[in-house]
Amino acid sequence: MQQLLNYFKGMAMGAADVVPGVSGGTIAFITGILEPLLDGIKKINPSLLGVIKQQGIKAAFMHINGPFLVAVFGGILTSIFSLAKLISWLLTNHPVPVWSFFFGLILFSVVHMLRQVSSINLLRCVLFVFGVAFAWFITVLNPIELDAGYLNFFFAGCIAICAMILPGISGSFILLLLGLYPAVLAAAKGFDVLLLACFAMGCVVGLLSFSHVLSAMLRKFHDETLLFLTGLMLGTLGKIWPWKEVLTWRENSKGEQVPLTEQNLSPMQFEQLTGESSQLAAAVICLLVGIGLVWGLEIFGQRHAEKADS
Repeated sequence: MQQLLNYFKGMAMGAADVVPGVSGGTIAFITGILEPLLDGIKKINPSLLGVIKQQGIKAAFMHINGPFLVAVFGGILTSIFSLAKLISWLLTNHPVPVWSFFFGLILFSVVHMLRQVSSINLLRCVLFVFGVAFAWFITVLNPIELDAGYLNFFFAGCIAICAMILPGISGSFILLLLGLYPAVLAAAKGFDVLLLACFAMGCVVGLLSFSHVLSAMLRKFHDETLLFLTGLMLGTLGKIWPWKEVLTWRENSKGEQVPLTEQNLSPMQFEQLTGESSQLAAAVICLLVGIGLVWGLEIFGQRHAEKADS
């Protein structure tokens, strides 16, 4: 039952990772699986060969918390391959409700993470502000256009996977900045084995290296790290604001016109400039659903912790 729950949490991470601007690491944090996820991943190192040699493969599998990792990554992969088409369609045809849902989810996630901080001081406030500024700076960068080659897919996997497990920074958005998001999504839809293998190898390399860094930071500088990560989350909210006006366009590798730079609008401005409905009622409902989902996960996590303690 527990591993089935972890599988669904992994699916939630995968669904978030598909959306540019939303971090799977945020979902991992609010569902309480980020730290055990990092702990399991960082145990996959050369010393694992010694465990296999002395105690066998089964013991090594349990040493890295294998059932947990299989359940979570199984859920992530299920979402990426099954939801890629659906989320792409929703973002194209119903962008305002989708972005509103994720806006509410991340907004309340910021509140959730701030509650985990035991105390505030000047250094922690500075780290929080720096996190906001750094995330905002990334969101206003203009995308570049890299060729969808095997080597670029490998390095993109290295970079994107670090962002995917880092609360606040979206791996999909990093791919978007690199100009490889459509190519990776197309590879997932078309199941291009070679390109996906290169991307997966990059993900493995990035994951095994970065997990050690993030795990150590959370262990040694817990509150400081949390405030910086919370700042990252808050700084990305402008990117996923539902109502936008496209200022400039660019041509992607397929010859399609896609947004290059955008500016945020109020719902009223959006209606005036685009002539389209702001879908305000639907947006508010989806915003509240996103907030309610995080709130529910928070309550569930507290009750689960209380049962574990008792």
